[in-house]
Amino acid sequence: MKTELHIVLHEPEIPQNTGNIARTCAALGAVLHLIEPLGFLLEDRYLKRAGLDYWPLVEFRRHPDIEAFFAANAGGEFFYVTKKAEKSYADIKFPPRAYFLFGKETLGLPEGLLAAHPGRCVRIPMRREARSLNLSNAAAIIGYEFHRRYGFPGLETSGALEGRLRDSAGTLAHPPPAG
Repeated sequence: MKTELHIVLHEPEIPQNTGNIARTCAALGAVLHLIEPLGFLLEDRYLKRAGLDYWPLVEFRRHPDIEAFFAANAGGEFFYVTKKAEKSYADIKFPPRAYFLFGKETLGLPEGLLAAHPGRCVRIPMRREARSLNLSNAAAIIGYEFHRRYGFPGLETSGALEGRLRDSAGTLAHPPPAG
């Protein structure tokens, strides 16, 4: 089954978070949407540093405002990630093509947007005393859960140690200690 994950940042403020999210999108093959105004310039060195050399792997779309985002993605299945939601992301069925919207670091998503779509609001469970999760961590949790539910399509799910010797049966053989 073909899947398509869209991570949408509404008015992000901290370049390092956006850079980290871009890196996660590169690893997942997710589309990253940035809705303006941004709290930084796209040329920001902290944004670039956090994204490392992954920027060429990111499918990136920029929107001048939220209305333009919705117009460009008409017919999409949108979910609004917020601590103000009644249900957990674990309680919803993820469609194979999904858009997850995240709000700015200081205020989250606009209350009017959440009130207009209460059935599409989801939260990441956490302790009541915790104010919020870091935006890049929240995007990673949702992104990897989306892919987990579909069996991690297109992603490598195993790896091997590098520079190690294996015997004829393929078992890892440790070289004798130097000495």
